This record gives sequence, C-alpha cells and structure tokens, in this order.
Amino acid sequence: MTDAAVERALASDPPSDPAFPAETLPHAISSGSVTLNALLYTAAGAGPHPAVLLLYGLPGNEQNIDLAQSLRRAGWTVLTFHYRGSWGSPGAFSFANCIEDAEAALDWLIASAGESPRIDGRAVVVIGHSMGGFLAAHLAAHRPQVRAAALLSAADLGPAFGDLPAPRAVAVLDEAVGGSEGLRILADTSPRALAREAGANAEHWRLRNFAPALGNRPLLLCTSDDGFTPGSDALAGAIGDATRVTRAHFPADHSYSGHRIALQRTVLRWLFAVRHADFD
Repeated sequence: MTDAAVERALASDPPSDPAFPAETLPHAISSGSVTLNALLYTAAGAGPHPAVLLLYGLPGNEQNIDLAQSLRRAGWTVLTFHYRGSWGSPGAFSFANCIEDAEAALDWLIASAGESPRIDGRAVVVIGHSMGGFLAAHLAAHRPQVRAAALLSAADLGPAFGDLPAPRAVAVLDEAVGGSEGLRILADTSPRALAREAGANAEHWRLRNFAPALGNRPLLLCTSDDGFTPGSDALAGAIGDATRVTRAHFPADHSYSGHRIALQRTVLRWLFAVRHADFD
C-alpha cells in the first residue's frame, strides 16, 4: 500500500475536490521587523492534512518545488518561504536571521492550523536542504512541536565554514552563493560577513550538538557526493540509536541533479512510514 501511494504521488494528480481544492496561496509571515514572502501548497480534501515546512539552502537556487508538489499530491500541505534579505523578502540576510525566520515560519504554520481544520498542527515535519538542512535540525532540536525532520545534504555550518581559516571560508562561501551573481539575491551581506558569522558561532552550529534533542524523533538523513556527508555522519553517530534514523545516499551532486525522482521517492516513503508509526 505504501509503495503504491508513493508512486501515485510521483506520477498522478489526486482526485479533484471542488469543495476543498488543492491551492497555492501567497502569504506574508512576520519575522523580526519584516514580513517574509511565503507560499502555502494546500493539499486537496477537507483534511486535516499533515504539514511540512520546507527550507531551502544558500542562496536558494534549488528550492525543491518538485518535492513540494509531490508532497502535496501525497496529502501533505507544504509551506515554503524566503528568508530575510533573499529573493525579495525585505531585511538583511544572515545565518542568525535565517534561524529566526524558520522559527517564525513554524509558529505561523502552527497558528494557521489552529485557524484552519485543513491543517493538522499536531503533525508538522520540517525538511531542509543544505543550509536549510542545518536550519531543520536546529529548529527540530529546539521546538518539540516538530514531529520529525529530514535533512537533505545538510550543511554542517560549524565545520563547513566556521572552522576554516577566514580566507578559505570566504572563498568557500563565495563559491556557494555563486560569487557576485548569487549575491544579487541576498541583501546586505557578503561572503566575508557570512564567514565571520559562521566563525563566531562555530562551536554552537554543529549538527552533532543537536543529537540529544533529536534522538527521540524520526530523522531522515539524505546525502550525496557533494562533500557534506561528514556532518550527517557525525549527527547519526552522536545519536547512536539507528532505529530512529533513516539513511539514504545518492551518487549525485548537491542539488541531486539526475536523481530528483529517487530523492522524492525516498522522502515520500519515509513520510508515509513516519505518519503511520508516529501520527496515528
């Protein structure tokens, strides 16, 4: 049954429901002193539907919208948004602001569940890619309302950037954002500023630090051939109990190019299993 449902979500639209149609709705989420641009991919049907907060990476060129759509076809409502200072959301971009923005988005999603019978606020999962994977781990570790978390090539900010000598960290971050081209979509920041911030928080921003808080919830760790696997390995090793951790590796680049269907299939299977075991 699970495999059949997964394949349907990958390949077929769900039955239409005129009374409760699938919708893609723009929203504004307050965070700090600004409002963030957001989209809510509402699943068809009266619900209540479990919900996913989907977090993209740095600078957000790969936003995993294909994953959002397949999750919605599988019956999940999905919230995406743009961090402060990125892709038109006002404010200054920084790692710290991204952490606050993810918390604000989660609060908004849970509050929306209280106002809409179509969203199940007791069944919220966070999924993040790259920097978004770090944010997903940080958010789940600090917010028990998150029932499960999936990290896709999570960037371990402490070792990946903070531990590097300053010139090397600047070069790595410059490459990550695509140099001047990538910085056009990130406001009031620079590779040097991001490197300085990562260095100042290197000890706190390590994925393995979140192990004590994440060990009691389902966790999916997807990795690829992009060099970020050691961070997920460190987190899994610190948790130790493999019964709550699911691992999947793909022979792919950081964006899982050429393996997008396989990635979606893996995430969907994990979500179906989590929903059956932990939400019912």
